[in-house]
Amino acid sequence: MKITDILATRSSTFSFEFFPPRDDEGLARLFETVAALRSYHPAYVSVTYGAGGSTRRMTLDLVRRIKAETGIETMAHLTCVGSTRDEIAQILDQLAQADINNVLALRGDPPKGQEQFQVVAGGFAHGDELVAFIREQHPELCIGVAGYPEKHPESPDSRTDLTYLVNKVRAGANFIITQLFFGDRDYFAFVKQLRGEGLSVPVLPGIMPITNVSQIKRFTATCGARIPTTLLNQLEAVQEDSEAVRAVGVAHAVAQCQELLAGGAPGIHLYTLNRSTASVEILDKLLA
Repeated sequence: MKITDILATRSSTFSFEFFPPRDDEGLARLFETVAALRSYHPAYVSVTYGAGGSTRRMTLDLVRRIKAETGIETMAHLTCVGSTRDEIAQILDQLAQADINNVLALRGDPPKGQEQFQVVAGGFAHGDELVAFIREQHPELCIGVAGYPEKHPESPDSRTDLTYLVNKVRAGANFIITQLFFGDRDYFAFVKQLRGEGLSVPVLPGIMPITNVSQIKRFTATCGARIPTTLLNQLEAVQEDSEAVRAVGVAHAVAQCQELLAGGAPGIHLYTLNRSTASVEILDKLLA
């Protein structure tokens, strides 16, 4: 089922992002997480695509297996990094054959050790090119794209970044999932800008529960998101106590989600890092 069709039939949704694990232990933990979150009736779950396409095969295997074994709708991430048009066409054919109806089209991050994105011969330079190609090759697919409420770190300014996103939607994207953020005003201002450009596609806020202070600092430094000063001070005051950090992170995420849903967000997309504890705590508080 297409994610846009699910969004059209529910007043609000919850969804989860996973990444391909590195070993059998991680795989077992991932499916424990999926099992723990299944009872919350997620609209869909997504599986990321490693830097440089390094987990391409496992991404395909996981979306197929999760859908087949749990009945949960799935979405495969797909990037331009390290892939030619022919290779991407093959991946799309495999997704279609496996009855995977949804794909998140991304330019993608460069592999570790490579500072800048590099176009391979016969590949794509930008996300809108990938979206247009998917739409041409498999018009039946539902296509999501990423949006940055606080601007992509490589974009020179917010206006340029907004133009890139508008181009992706006009190339055929059906909905947007945002990068993580911690201030809801950024999300609402972002949606208002998109509506001002004439775009009506759903914009799903991406929320990452904070469970580790040094980890979230690394993530935000990479993606360009800001941690509000008040929240950062709360986290740093308890950073040696993992349970206290999670409590602060969960409380902030719950308040974010409540405000987002009350303000008209069509759902919440939770970045789980393949663990269920924080997501379960958030959902239990939201649904209480």
